[in-house]
Amino acid sequence: MSDSQGSGPAPAVPPQARSAAHGPKPTALRHRLAELRGPGVAARPLDARALAALAANPGCRRRALLDGAGVDKGALADALGSPAPFGQSQFAFARGNAFEARVKGDGGRPLLALVREHLGAPGEAADGEAARVPDLAAAGPEGRVARTALALREATRAAADEGAWTLLDHPLLALDVAGSPACLEPDAVVVDPGGRWTVVEIKSFPVIDGSADAAKVGAAARQSAVYVLALERVALRTEGARTGDRALLVCPKDFSNLPTGSVVDVRKQLAVTRRQLDRLTRIEDIADALPEGASFDVSGRSGEELSAAVEALPAAYAPECLAACELAFHCRQRARGAGLVESLGRSVRGDLGGLTTVGAVLAAARGEAGDPADPAVAALRRAAALRTQALAGTRRGADAPAAGGA
Repeated sequence: MSDSQGSGPAPAVPPQARSAAHGPKPTALRHRLAELRGPGVAARPLDARALAALAANPGCRRRALLDGAGVDKGALADALGSPAPFGQSQFAFARGNAFEARVKGDGGRPLLALVREHLGAPGEAADGEAARVPDLAAAGPEGRVARTALALREATRAAADEGAWTLLDHPLLALDVAGSPACLEPDAVVVDPGGRWTVVEIKSFPVIDGSADAAKVGAAARQSAVYVLALERVALRTEGARTGDRALLVCPKDFSNLPTGSVVDVRKQLAVTRRQLDRLTRIEDIADALPEGASFDVSGRSGEELSAAVEALPAAYAPECLAACELAFHCRQRARGAGLVESLGRSVRGDLGGLTTVGAVLAAARGEAGDPADPAVAALRRAAALRTQALAGTRRGADAPAAGGA
C-alpha cells in the first residue's frame, strides 16, 4: 500500500479500505517499527511470556514499544552497559525438549490420558485411543496462523460428528497487542469430543510430593491466560467451539521423567491480562512521542545515542521487573540514581502517595517538608519519632553500669 497521492481523480476505494483509512496504517506502522530496530534487523517475536510480563506492568511504555517493535532488549542492555543474566542452559533446554517429546509421543496418548484424568473431558474414548494430529506446517507466520485456525475448525467439526480427539502440536495463534500483532505458540491445544479447546503447558520443573514452585506455576498460569485470549479470537469465528477457563500444566513427577498433570484455574489471570492489555497505549502513539532520529539499532548507534533513545521512553520500574525484563538492571540503576521510590517496590510506592523520591521521603520524616495533614507524611513523622525514642532507649541502656559491676 502506498501513502503517496497522485494529482488525478481519486480511484474507487473498496469499503474495507475506507473503514481502515480512519484507523492505524499497518504498513506505515511496520515501517516505523523497522526503522526503530535498525535496517536489516529482524524483529524478535513477542511471545506469551513477554506478553504476560507486559500485562503485569501496563504502565511501562518503554517495554511496550520495545517489545512491540521486536527490539532485542538483551543486546540493547549489553550496549547500555547493564547486561541481564537471563537465558536457559543448553542442558535444561535439551531436557525440556526430551520431556515434551515423551508427553506427546505415541500419538498423543500420554497427554490425552492426563487430559481425561484431570479435566473430566467428555466422550467415551478408549484408553488406548490416539488423537488426530493435523499437520500445521505453512509458509510464514501468517500462513501458520491461518492453518491453525483451519485445523481448530476442522477439529471442532470432527468432535461433533465423530467424537474425535484432536491434538494440535505447537499451533500458532495471533493476538493484537497495543496495535501490534503478536504470534503466540503454546505447547499444545487439545480439542475434546465435546468441542472444548484446552491449552496445555508443558514445563520441565518438577512436581514433588504433589506440589511445585509457586512462582513458576504462577508464571505458567499467566502464559496460559495469554494463549486462552488468543484462542477466544478464533473461537468467535468457529461454530460449536468452547474455550475453557482452565489449563493443563504437565510437569515431571518427583525426580523421574514421568509426566504428571495438574489443573490450573486461569480465570483471575485471564481477567487481569485482558484488562491490562486493553489499557496499553497504542504502539504508534508511543513511537510518535519519540524525538526525531531515535533508534535502538545497537550496531549503528553509540551507547550515548541508545541511552538517549531509551530514556525518551517513560518506564515504570519495579523490583519484579528483574525477573521478567532484560532492561530491568538498566532501569534499576537509573531509578536508584534519581532516588525514585519505585526502586523500593510497588507497595512502598503506593503507600507514599505524592512523595516520589527518597529525598522527599526523608525530608517529610524530619519535618522539613510535606503537608502534616497528608496521611503518608503523618505516618513517616510518627515512624521517625518512634525510631528516635527507640534509639534513645538503646543508648541509655548501653550507658548504664552493668548489674554487679565494680
